Amino acid sequence: MSDFGGMEDLLQDFLQEANDLLSDVDNKLVDLEKMPDDRALLNDIFRGFHTVKGGAGFLNATELVTLCHLTENLFDRLRNGEIELTAELMDVIMDATKGVREMFGELGQMVQPQPADPAVIAALKGVLSVGNVAEAPPLATETPLSPVSESDAPDWNLLHAAVTGESGSASAQSEVITKAETAVAESVITPTAVVAQSTAAASPFGRRATDKPGGQPASARRAEERGRENTIRVDTSRLDQVLNLSGEIGLTKNRLTSLRADILAGKNDSETLHALDQAVSQLDLLVSDLQNSVMKTRMQPIGRLFQKYPRIARDLARQLGKDVELVLAGEETEVDKTMIEDLADPLIHLIRNAVDHGVEMPEERQAAGKPPKSLVRLEARQEGDHIVLIIADDGKGMNAERIRAKATEKGLISEEEANTLDERQSLNLIFMPGFSTKTQISDVSGRGVGMDVVKTNIQKLNGSIEIRSEPGKGSVFIISLPLTLAILPVLLVLLGDQPFALPLSLVREILPIEQSRIQEVGGKETLVVRGEVLPVITLARLLGWPLERYPEYGVFMQTAERSFILAVDSFAGRDDAVIKSLEDFRPKGVAGVTTLSNGQIVLILDMKELLSDLGQHSDFGSAVRALDFA
Repeated sequence: MSDFGGMEDLLQDFLQEANDLLSDVDNKLVDLEKMPDDRALLNDIFRGFHTVKGGAGFLNATELVTLCHLTENLFDRLRNGEIELTAELMDVIMDATKGVREMFGELGQMVQPQPADPAVIAALKGVLSVGNVAEAPPLATETPLSPVSESDAPDWNLLHAAVTGESGSASAQSEVITKAETAVAESVITPTAVVAQSTAAASPFGRRATDKPGGQPASARRAEERGRENTIRVDTSRLDQVLNLSGEIGLTKNRLTSLRADILAGKNDSETLHALDQAVSQLDLLVSDLQNSVMKTRMQPIGRLFQKYPRIARDLARQLGKDVELVLAGEETEVDKTMIEDLADPLIHLIRNAVDHGVEMPEERQAAGKPPKSLVRLEARQEGDHIVLIIADDGKGMNAERIRAKATEKGLISEEEANTLDERQSLNLIFMPGFSTKTQISDVSGRGVGMDVVKTNIQKLNGSIEIRSEPGKGSVFIISLPLTLAILPVLLVLLGDQPFALPLSLVREILPIEQSRIQEVGGKETLVVRGEVLPVITLARLLGWPLERYPEYGVFMQTAERSFILAVDSFAGRDDAVIKSLEDFRPKGVAGVTTLSNGQIVLILDMKELLSDLGQHSDFGSAVRALDFA
């Protein structure tokens, strides 16, 4: 049962505003670390925590109020010049904001948050009492790889009482803090091993009290349980535009109704027909404008997604002992809201990959004649009907030959396959499941799953990802995405009389096929196009249909992994498909369906799925029958 009887709507409003506010605070903290004397930044951060504290107090979130109050006091002393901002003090602050975000997760589950990590509270109180971070318990940058055993762990209740001064003598408090510090000291590891451990892995005293033994961290569980947001903020001017267009469409509908009555009454002179033509044209224009306006209500500035990444890059760089600055550009670029949610994980992987794999240690950079500080750039821009995201670093770049050798060593490809790959295809090997150049596995990387996840998620969004890299200069990842997921430009192709839709983003050109030019290479049909030997795959074979006659046309298609010619019987033109998903019945190789202007339903093909299991799609026949294609 909810702890906020009758206040659920108010709580959701608070969380939405407070999450945005805290993300802004995180960004300003990263800026503050570069400009510790900037009073305006300090004042903005102070006001942010004060606002969050006020809302938490209204909701009776006592533990959140306590954490915000302590952090707010710390900023008050900073802006008054009573304490100096150091890297260690910034770690304390970052741990406090992380605790605040975890409490937001608990509030999102309609329960009052648990007390903050005692280590964070103790560190904040230590700074406020003596102005020296060294007096506070160690922070997450000294995280042990192995949690402290239950028998050696401190008494949490006694520890909390000691650091808050609620009960017990001074000697008892000293004793319990000493015990806690001893437990940490016994489990501290070398700096090299610390680099391999994520700052989010465990608290300095081992497992947090709110985590289940041997299970997933409580904060991660809360994040998974929270699910997607089902609300969206829309500028009122955009809603006004939708309302105005709806009104004009209503007037045009009335005009068409009147003209219909006149025509049914036998009035079909040229003036009436001209008026009908004008009304239909106006309705077509208004409906098109209305569709665009409604689509814009789904669009959100990608800056709302970008704003959490400087903190992530900063924390990881500090953990790895690197000096990295994340530069953001194009934050005002608007993207479909559902796409923003699905982009979060791929971008985190790419940024972490750039900081961990891409850029070098400061001493390596200086030896190579580079500045010690590395730059990672995250940029968004709109190009036509696509959104382009760029993640670039000025690090050591990637060596195509080394990547091929590593993939061969891991058994992901054979030596014969490796010898046929060009540089672009070699770089794309990093997207293969299980590929990693790391020799040691850490919590940051080495398991070979991160880039595979990136590619999979980008393809789910009907997008593509391209790699450009120059050894010694750096790497660039270019992600291209459709402007919206609701509308997909497609090429309509025919197999006999049956139309199918292909994503236009994969189509390079259309060309005629002369059967005399088809050559067999290794038992496979190929066609030479401008000196490049391309495999020819018939659409009938992909769908598992009988080949009645050899196709006359080919569609030159290019995915991230391969280029090929898709042989089809004919074409039905280009269209902007409004995608409808198949919830209960989706054959493999079908991305969705769309309806043509004549009312015919057309399958939109998923080329990746079709190519992954070539020729084994006998369920297409049942799909066509189920959707009543005839």
